[in-house]
Amino acid sequence: MSFKIINVEAACGTSVGAASTFNDSNEVRLVNSGNSMRLITVANAADTTLGSFTLAPGEVTFIRKEKTDQVFAASAEVLGLGIVYQ
Repeated sequence: MSFKIINVEAACGTSVGAASTFNDSNEVRLVNSGNSMRLITVANAADTTLGSFTLAPGEVTFIRKEKTDQVFAASAEVLGLGIVYQ
């Protein structure tokens, strides 16, 4: 899988008020850099939760979302990066 990086990797916010659209990207790479399971939540622009999932320690995953959807995590140990698949 090949992808283009479209912003700088950053710690996820830990509440919907601190959530990020990751530069309005449709795809986000997430990695749990910590040693505990972490809940990841995606919310829309109105701060309504659309869904959530658990990311295992050291796990890397990719999600697709709408440009205005926001991502936050239970810990800033979860890092996110906006990408575009090539």
